Amino acid sequence: MAIDLTPAAPPASVSATLTETEVRVTSGFTGAKISVYGAVFDPAGKPSDVVVVVRGPTQPVRIARKVRVSGIWLNSRPVVFEGAPGFYRAASTRPLQDITRFGQLRKLGLGLDHLAIAAPAERRIETRYGVRDMVVSSLGDDYFRWRGAVVRLKQAAGLYSADADGVTFVDKGLFLARVDLPAQAPIGQYTARVILFQDGKPVSDRTLPLKVEKVGLERAVYLFAHQHPWSYGLVSALIALGAGWAASRAFRRS
Repeated sequence: MAIDLTPAAPPASVSATLTETEVRVTSGFTGAKISVYGAVFDPAGKPSDVVVVVRGPTQPVRIARKVRVSGIWLNSRPVVFEGAPGFYRAASTRPLQDITRFGQLRKLGLGLDHLAIAAPAERRIETRYGVRDMVVSSLGDDYFRWRGAVVRLKQAAGLYSADADGVTFVDKGLFLARVDLPAQAPIGQYTARVILFQDGKPVSDRTLPLKVEKVGLERAVYLFAHQHPWSYGLVSALIALGAGWAASRAFRRS
């Protein structure tokens, strides 16, 4: 029996980098444009898809809805979602549902419909759609309406988006994705995850760090407020009192 000694072709892989790894926020910050570019290495030359997901720091989201009580509109009991990313953008070479199956999208949290947001009042973990570790909330079916409201609010603020044509191949194996960070993007540590798909399966991925931070006087005030909240509150109160006293003296003299 003949033995094939031909070395196996190396698996496909993806490499990527960011045009900027730090975004410096000043008082005049109006947003930033960041490019993710990279290359697909595949000796076999199989058709490939690339998905780029940029996530911001997680933040709790408190949401309530209007209910009519005795003819008066009031806020309902609020629901708090933990672990919602402050910023989320998914860009891909084509629609995500055409790249891979539903279960894979759910497992990887790709796209706004599959974005993992910790359910409030968590009760148990089940296996659904062939994916384990799906949290089932005590809100029941109402959970999806609450979650949908969170996503819509973030979209309206320009913080959540998905672009089925957001990644383009500019040359053979070379791709580019552009990400717009709005002025209201949260401060903190971001990640840009680049995933290579072939035949509907993820075969390679890279995670790149991105930091959005305040600089100058804004940074000093931000750090003081977060590291010494009681002192910050006291100083703010004293400044407000001083401003009020100065204004009263000025108007009294006039």
